[in-house]
Formats: sequence, C-alpha cells, structure tokens
Amino acid sequence: MRFKTYYVYILKCNDDSYYIGVTNNITIRMSEHENGRSIKAYTFERRPLKLVYSKEFTNILKAIAYEKQLKGWRRAKKEALIEGRLQDLVELSKSSKHGSTGSP
Repeated sequence: MRFKTYYVYILKCNDDSYYIGVTNNITIRMSEHENGRSIKAYTFERRPLKLVYSKEFTNILKAIAYEKQLKGWRRAKKEALIEGRLQDLVELSKSSKHGSTGSP
C-alpha cells in the first residue's frame, strides 16, 4: 500500500510576511500561488513568493494540526524553524509564555 504524502509549507512573501499552508502536491500548490489563482488569496498581492520551509507527513490530520500549530507561533519562532535553529524553539516558547513582547 502506498501512502499519500502531505506537506506543511511556509512561504515568504514580498512584503516580508509569512504564509503557512498544507497541500498534497507542493509543486502544483506553489504554481497556484505564483500564478495568482485567486485574487482573494492572501498571497495574491504579495508575490513573488519564496518557499522557505516544508515538512512531509503521511497523515493529513497530523499535517493539519502542525499547520495550525505553526500559525500560532510568533515570527521569531517561525524564523528559528525556517533557519534550522531548532535548539532555539524551546527557549522562544518559554519567552512567549512569560509575556515577552515581539513581532507576531
């Protein structure tokens, strides 16, 4: 039995914001973002876009849960993940729980 693959991804937009999504085909989804499939989409006015992070899953429910988790993170924590500074994630989590101010 072949498992389906899902991807949670982060795009960096031209306005320096991040977009987080989930898809089962990252190549097609990136093309949809870049080509502006929907004028109402968050990324439409923020092109060009750069794929800065992705993680594979074989369970869609776990992928969706991870996507929601990342969307709740502050900007500093997202950037630590993107930059591969995984050791910083714990400390950044503690900072946010103690009322640390920072950009979202």
